Amino acid sequence: MAGETALATLLRSMSPQLNEGDYVFCTLPDNRIPTDCEVIGSFREQQGLTLILERQQAEKAGLAFDYIAAWITLNVHSALQAVGLTAAFASALGKAGISCNVIAGYYHDHLFVGRADAQRAMDVLRQLAATSE
Repeated sequence: MAGETALATLLRSMSPQLNEGDYVFCTLPDNRIPTDCEVIGSFREQQGLTLILERQQAEKAGLAFDYIAAWITLNVHSALQAVGLTAAFASALGKAGISCNVIAGYYHDHLFVGRADAQRAMDVLRQLAATSE
């Protein structure tokens, strides 16, 4: 099923959902994922493999991290070729002083914001959806 590309529809239909738990970004210079680690996301960079994990998974594996995030899923099925959605929510969050790390999945966009900013980010995203034409 193809995702939505119309920006107005995407914004109105975002339906942000705050997932439970704390999430962290870790890096593995040798690219070896510890056994029993349930990886949320990954990206291979020249310096090593970046992993997104639940905080407890990283602690259990002895992996270092310095940023604790909340994970927000936008429950609209956005097409990978959609234009403007990331810019719209990143701009709204930026105006509110909220840092955001975005991962685009096949079906949804996933936002990682500082744990302390989670509820404020949800408010900003809901307001953006409510005021979009």
